[in-house]
Amino acid sequence: MPFEILDTEIKEVKLIKPKVFEDNRGYFLETYKNSDFSKAGINDLFVQDNQSKSAKGVLRGLHFQTYPKEQGKLVRCIKGKIFDVAVDIRKDSPTFSKWVAFELSEENRFMLYIPKGFAHGFLTLSQEAEITYKISGSEYSPENDAGIIWNDKTINVKWPFEEYKISEPELSQKDLVLPELKHLKLTSKNQV
Repeated sequence: MPFEILDTEIKEVKLIKPKVFEDNRGYFLETYKNSDFSKAGINDLFVQDNQSKSAKGVLRGLHFQTYPKEQGKLVRCIKGKIFDVAVDIRKDSPTFSKWVAFELSEENRFMLYIPKGFAHGFLTLSQEAEITYKISGSEYSPENDAGIIWNDKTINVKWPFEEYKISEPELSQKDLVLPELKHLKLTSKNQV
């Protein structure tokens, strides 16, 4: 199997370590394989691929799409390093409002699978970073685009600002005005 697919503290979120074949010519790895992912319980149909580039200190998120256009994500960092975060926003979940985070980088080549029902965000830790992510569920829908403010005290993500000498995160205008979790009217289907 070309992947080691690990459970995280929130069992639906998976850390994926691909098998990398390296030699003096370079390297090769598989980044997705339906049969292997299905064996690990990831049966998503991916409908869109995205790529973004960010400078150090850029924080994107915490984003999600509302019912009935929810999205799952398979995130990987192809250049630089990011602190990637998934937050459970399924109102009836025993891990509601809990989060997990992992460093994804071009060196470790790890991927994070984030299913529907989770908000996602990341902080760029290196001088710049490029990430690619596969989207499952629904394509981008502006009407269903939603999010939670990055510093929500209920969620309390421990962003590694100090460790990476980031004094203030750089946010988009949209992300600056996102609401707190307590102000969202979430249902078990994450409908707002």
